[in-house]
Order: sequence, then structure tokens, then C-alpha cells
Amino acid sequence: MTEHYTLRVNGRDHEVDGAWLGESLLYVLRDRLGLPGSKSGCEQGECGSCSVLVDGGLVCSCLVLAASAVGQEITTVEALGGPHDAMSVVQEAFVSEGGVQCGFCTPGLVMAVHDLLVRNPEPTDLDVREAISGNLCRCTGYGRVLAAVRAAVGAGGVAGAAGAAGAAGAGGRSE
Repeated sequence: MTEHYTLRVNGRDHEVDGAWLGESLLYVLRDRLGLPGSKSGCEQGECGSCSVLVDGGLVCSCLVLAASAVGQEITTVEALGGPHDAMSVVQEAFVSEGGVQCGFCTPGLVMAVHDLLVRNPEPTDLDVREAISGNLCRCTGYGRVLAAVRAAVGAGGVAGAAGAAGAAGAGGRSE
């Protein structure tokens, strides 16, 4: 049995046709809506590579049923800046500070850091470590990620961010 529903993603409504109600939000974002930024690392909510905001709360999209997000605002890493738009302050900081290695975990880390800076514009290192504790990275050793957060804070954080990313709201990780 297939269903039809509408998801609001990055400020736009997207029709989802022929869906099985058990599909994860990650699957629908990547395979049905063509938004490949969120990565499928573990499909168990352990790695954070699939992190997105749902009504301002950071979630592992692999653990959320897509149909359960109907009527909520979903924000993906694509909303922060992309190939045709300027990068966000957080994205620029990750690049300039070497917080991007293989890049697989980067979208989830960027979303976690963006969420943190929306909630806490001047986090301590402990705040940052706690905010990214749900994100696994095997390449950077996290030192470069911490440096990227410091650089983003020094550049004004997300205070001047435009669009859905800047207005995504606050909230902690909920799995």
C-alpha cells in the first residue's frame, strides 16, 4: 500500500507520491526528493551523518518516519548554502579550518554546529563537545572541528544567516 503526503523542506512544499509509510525521513530526503546532503552512515542513529532540523530540533533523520514529519518544517544542510549559493559562516569555517576531510560526516556536523550556534552564540569548548557528541568522524580527530566552531563564532556565528537556516529555531537533538 502506497501513500501520498506533502513535506515542507527548506521552506518549500514537496509532494511525496507512492510512499510506504515506513520510509525514513533520510530515505525520502535523499531518494525521493533528491537532497543528498544528509548521509546514510549507520541507519541506527549512532553516527549523526544524517542530522537535520525538524521544527528547529536536531534529529537523526534515519530514525524519523518521513510521514510523521508532515506539517513540520524540515531543514537540511542544503538550506545553509550550496553549490549555487554562498556558504554559511559555519560551512566556510569548516573549510578554512580543515574540519572537512573525507566529507562524509561533514553535513551532520555542520547541522549540529549550526543548531548549537542558534541556541548558544558563544559556546564553550565543553558546549561544542556536547553538541557534536552524537556525530562520529574518523578523519579529523575533532580538533579541526573545534577550531571551525571557534572561527564561526569569531565571524559572527549564525546571527546573520538568511532564509530557513537562520530561522530554523532552537532545540536539542532528539532521537
